[in-house]
Amino acid sequence: MNKTAALTGLTGTDLPILLAPMAGASTPELAAAVSNAGGLGALGSAMMSAADLRQETKAVRALTNKSFNLNFFVHHEPDVAGYDAKPMQKALSGYFNEFGLGDVPPPSVPAPAFNEEMLEVLLELRPRVASFHFGLPAPAIVERLKEAEIAVIGSATTAAEARALESGGADAIIAQGHEAGGHRGTFLDHVDLGTVGTMALVPQVVDAVSVPVIAAGGIGDARGIAAAFMLGAAGVQLGTAYLACPEAKVHPVHRKALLEASDHSTVVTKIFSGRPARAIRNRLTEEMRWHEDAAAPFPAQRPMIAPLTSAGAKQERAEFMQLWSGQAARLSKAEPAAEKTVRLMEEAYRLLGR
Repeated sequence: MNKTAALTGLTGTDLPILLAPMAGASTPELAAAVSNAGGLGALGSAMMSAADLRQETKAVRALTNKSFNLNFFVHHEPDVAGYDAKPMQKALSGYFNEFGLGDVPPPSVPAPAFNEEMLEVLLELRPRVASFHFGLPAPAIVERLKEAEIAVIGSATTAAEARALESGGADAIIAQGHEAGGHRGTFLDHVDLGTVGTMALVPQVVDAVSVPVIAAGGIGDARGIAAAFMLGAAGVQLGTAYLACPEAKVHPVHRKALLEASDHSTVVTKIFSGRPARAIRNRLTEEMRWHEDAAAPFPAQRPMIAPLTSAGAKQERAEFMQLWSGQAARLSKAEPAAEKTVRLMEEAYRLLGR
């Protein structure tokens, strides 16, 4: 069977285009708009409580009867007790004083990794697709999801990770190139590795597995989509391109930074969460880069820096905000998500001569 047809059959969509499930930025309105246009909408659910997940899913279903994806993190829970927070607190203290925020908070875990409670909620909600970052749940859990007719998708940053995901039961695999915005999905090697670019990664993952492969990372327009298909991908996943859409929950300062970004505007940093993630450079990322080794283990770093990034957002000071972005931000256009979805696929098909 044609791999693209296999993917759209798996996801229940008309088009082989997926919205990246961006926690904090993806909204029910954005997910529904992409799904209604024929793609696969998504909600970044990793930081949600069970009650929030039920509410957000209900909101999506009120806006569409199409397929959508719920995404979760399966990282290892950090040992915060064994972490010395003093160096990071000292490094951040000057910025906290600048805003009058008081003492830098201690590290803490803002939300657990995917667990039994969220599994039960997921089985109750039964989306068409559940996707996972930083690996997959245990095989027995994957099997329970499949028994509930939920397709399982995982992210790989190397061909070895793709093979591990297929062995673990993934129905499709996202090949996440180093150009991608937000968190790296690396889970087999050291967290700082998994830095293969999309152009090199996708064909190697396609050769390594038999399930459909979804290209992600630095795909910002129809040319990138067409190129992904030429590399053997069955579909594409876009995140940064959708952040410019009005349905995305993005601070106006962040949206402006995205539309004005250049090809060298981003940096991979651990400062915001404790794991490598790509964001637009600003004063915070540049001045704190010397302290990255002191970051708390993911995701315990986030509560330490959150008061500062929140204060920056309230005062519209981009130099202190968390500005997630991939390397192709400048290719984005501010347009409704449904229009973007249809336009990008129509243009890509024309480029491919379809």
